[in-house]
Amino acid sequence: MMRGRGRLMPAVAALVLVLAGCTGPTGLDRPASPLEAPTEALPTPEVTADLAAMKKAAGIADCPRSHPEVAATPSGLPDVVLPCLGGGREVRLAGLRGKPMMINVWAQWCGPCREEAPYLAEVAAANDSELVIVGIDHADPRPDLAIEFAQLSSWSYPQLADPDVVLRAELQITGPPQTFFVRPDGTIAYRHAGPFGSAAQIRGLAAQHLGVTP
Repeated sequence: MMRGRGRLMPAVAALVLVLAGCTGPTGLDRPASPLEAPTEALPTPEVTADLAAMKKAAGIADCPRSHPEVAATPSGLPDVVLPCLGGGREVRLAGLRGKPMMINVWAQWCGPCREEAPYLAEVAAANDSELVIVGIDHADPRPDLAIEFAQLSSWSYPQLADPDVVLRAELQITGPPQTFFVRPDGTIAYRHAGPFGSAAQIRGLAAQHLGVTP
């Protein structure tokens, strides 16, 4: 009996640690599922009427239009097409041009993504510059929880999805969050790996690398 209890305790302790890593700011402390990053490409979730309704209720903006023919830029975003989270037009990343962009790669199962969520929301809400902010839900088998996460985070800016994990190889993403500051010509000016620690940090990096202050 004691031997069985001894085997159980490490498993319970490990579960507590995993759940603790997925708590975040107020309103985002409900554990998400799954709690670990998938290790391979996932089946592409079907976009249903329920997901579309969730997206509309969350107030998430339509995904941006992208140029279908403009040539991909060396040192720029990869020439891949991603679906819009919850439905909508697909987006060719290499075809996003014309304005400075901040592209945040995240996932609803990612603890550090929860930590930086309020800073992204603060910057987006106050943004009156020409900076375009776009999110990408990465390696996530639960688009319903992703939309819920975006809503609880007060993210109203456009959200793409990477259910096939194509950005892992294309942008060398080992895990979210990662944020890319992209010039109007499509070249990547700066990659920030890991979570932001404040809204001021985001504004400072945008000013330093893109010349705009959101």
